[in-house]
Amino acid sequence: MKKFLLFIFLTFSVVISYSQTKVSGKVFDENNEPIAYANVLFKGSVQGTITDENGKFYLESSKNWPTLVFSFIGFETVELALTKKVTYNIKVILKEEANKLDEIVIATGKQPKKNNPAIDILRKIWERRRKNGVKQFKQYQYNKYQKVEFDLNTIDSVLMKKRLFRGLEFVFDNVDTSRVTGKTYLPIFINESVSHVYGDNVLNKEKVELKGNKNSGFSNNQAIIDFIDDLYNEYDIYDNYIKFFYKSFVSPLSRTGISNYNYVLADSTFIDNKWCYNIIYYPRRKNELTFKGDFWVNDTTFAVKEINMQASKNANINWVKDIYIEQEFDILNDSVFLLKRDYFMSDFVLNKKEKSRGVYGKRTTLYNNYVFDKSLDPKFYSRKDYNQDATVYNQPDSFWEANRLEALNEDEKGVYKMLDTLKTVKKFKRLYTIAATLSSGYYEFKDLNFDYGPIFSTYGFNEVEGDRIRVGGRTYLGYDDPWRIEGYTAYGFRDKKFKYGIQGKVLLNRKNRLILAGGNKRDVEQIGASLTTSIDLLGRSDGSSSVVGTGVNDRLTNVNVSMLSLQAEPLTNFVVSVAGLHRSLRSASPTFSLDYNDPDATSGVSSEINQFEAILSASYFPGRKVSGFGVEQQTNTDRLRSIFLQVTKGSKGILNGDFDYTKVQLSYIQPWLIGGFGRTWTSLEAGKTFGEVPLGLLSVVPGNQTYFAFFNTFNQLDFYEFVTDTYASFHLEHNFNGRLFSRIPLIRKLNLRAVVGFRTAWGQLSDKNVLLNTTSNPSQIILQAPNKSPYYEYSIGIANIFKVLRVDFNFRGNYLDNPGARKFGITFGTGFNF
Repeated sequence: MKKFLLFIFLTFSVVISYSQTKVSGKVFDENNEPIAYANVLFKGSVQGTITDENGKFYLESSKNWPTLVFSFIGFETVELALTKKVTYNIKVILKEEANKLDEIVIATGKQPKKNNPAIDILRKIWERRRKNGVKQFKQYQYNKYQKVEFDLNTIDSVLMKKRLFRGLEFVFDNVDTSRVTGKTYLPIFINESVSHVYGDNVLNKEKVELKGNKNSGFSNNQAIIDFIDDLYNEYDIYDNYIKFFYKSFVSPLSRTGISNYNYVLADSTFIDNKWCYNIIYYPRRKNELTFKGDFWVNDTTFAVKEINMQASKNANINWVKDIYIEQEFDILNDSVFLLKRDYFMSDFVLNKKEKSRGVYGKRTTLYNNYVFDKSLDPKFYSRKDYNQDATVYNQPDSFWEANRLEALNEDEKGVYKMLDTLKTVKKFKRLYTIAATLSSGYYEFKDLNFDYGPIFSTYGFNEVEGDRIRVGGRTYLGYDDPWRIEGYTAYGFRDKKFKYGIQGKVLLNRKNRLILAGGNKRDVEQIGASLTTSIDLLGRSDGSSSVVGTGVNDRLTNVNVSMLSLQAEPLTNFVVSVAGLHRSLRSASPTFSLDYNDPDATSGVSSEINQFEAILSASYFPGRKVSGFGVEQQTNTDRLRSIFLQVTKGSKGILNGDFDYTKVQLSYIQPWLIGGFGRTWTSLEAGKTFGEVPLGLLSVVPGNQTYFAFFNTFNQLDFYEFVTDTYASFHLEHNFNGRLFSRIPLIRKLNLRAVVGFRTAWGQLSDKNVLLNTTSNPSQIILQAPNKSPYYEYSIGIANIFKVLRVDFNFRGNYLDNPGARKFGITFGTGFNF
């Protein structure tokens, strides 16, 4: 999903758009000091905005308005006649109201928490927040219309003259101006969808039925739709925290809001025949995940009628310069306020400079036809639609005319025509191909229905193979392919050997997602890089491909693995599989031994393991959302809980298997968003092997001999330093998301983020397994398990350096007497994180 933003930055298009009234400027007091959070309104309407921290504002409307009204508590109201449709750089001076100076507190700086009428109203909102909206009914239904648009912004003559746009000049025939930021922009994508939503507050269940979906700009819109759903997930302004961009912003209606915001009661008036108060709010501190803006709240129900939220420009968030949210609520009766319109806009940028170019992501959602307390069979909410209805993505114009809750203006209608025309231009096709390749990692050969890649795995290095070249690819008929074949071949220039892997899978039944898969792989691997692993043959350990490491990594294994599996999803997000797997293992290096005592061998020692395994596994992903109906589905978020249980039965004699044993393994991974304190990742793994097995089949506590951090490994352990047949491990990592560094004045502008981690593992190795694996080979490793006390290490890190770099300082806690024990180490990480 993160790569999609890079895709957006590399791709563009255009549409005609025009608004009737546009104004911008700054508001000052008589001392020429800018007035922050002043009200700016078209006279006779509720269309308005507030000035930012520097007194700047921008406002537009599709209607013609002759007068602009400026007001702020403690100042005289100013009305300004608009003689033109477009008026920029207005300078407005507000005079203080002399007769009210003694009784009015000006909204600058920190506001009092006591004797503040705005906070008194806020407490009333808290008392009623669970009685507002659809939550006050047992069941609910409504229609939902959503429009998503991406726009390339800050269009100027310099951009138009760039060589990149030669031959594409027609896209600049007309541009529009954002009503929020005042920047010019060109749309590059538009998508519309119509859904019907069913919910049950008693069962705590919700189901969305898609009725129609159409888009322009890109032929395969599903990846973009998934990105939007993941990034702009639904939120409730009454919750204490509003979660998007994988972060928790403090809601201005939060119970902790008093500690995070200043509140000012600014105005009161009738809106839709309801008397409402206007409250302005702004952050108490910089660099925190907070908003500024205002809201109108009813004086009897204390339900919010309208709210505007703009993320603080100093908020510790990457790649996003502006976030702006509007919500409007409709009045069903005297006591019921229901969400009517939700507008979300974000400005994605590579840097946050004022004139930097970026991409607007805009989502407009409208709701109507609410129905309440109509119960449905509980099975309705768990029933899945297993077959994609093609008509949903091919609805006629009459459908959209009947189901749009907000008609497209002439400019938006032009998006479809313009973007479809642009896709026929050869130069744009080339740009599109480059962007698609960089974002997916695969280069598409459309005529062959084949993708080459992953392109980022083309080169690698390890001690055994030396320089390694890899080429591979996959079949790709479409997003919902019922079958797929993928494979690769690789060559090591030091060992002068070819390697390969091939795997195929086919979807036999869509209802329970019955999938048959099989394949074979011969390669060099670091088999001690993880404790619990999947049976995906084509995955490759990161630990065996590092160019630079903390020491010599020659403990690699030649593997020859064949697999046949059957997988099903009998319940939503509950996946079970059975597999038969045969593997042959032998050391890939003369300085690393997999030898074990074998009385049937002529020499009494065997160097190769041949083993057949029957594997039963079950995985559960609570709350997971997926898209697609093919053999491979896309998960719409990578921040999910997961529970994994696997039982492996090794059988001697079947396909020349050498050992009888049973291995049971369990893992549980849980991410936690802890309000304004950041996010935590926890991982728990445990397992036991019943029976005697050689080193290649034991459970190795995963070390890390690279300078790059990998989750669920131990950064201060070497590969094979601890070997177990019974183990338990726990990993914890917490990212404060800038909460600590934002309180340090000298470095808060750097938007650094503190990260702490703790990792521990306990294990045993039976005397019988030690005896089995103790031979006279001088290359044999020391067999040791962390059984005296749990091994542990901890780390302190600084993340978000230059927005992409992370540095961790790792400390080993015990077993410091082990040969070559690394007491301290530094690891690095990179990532495209918000």
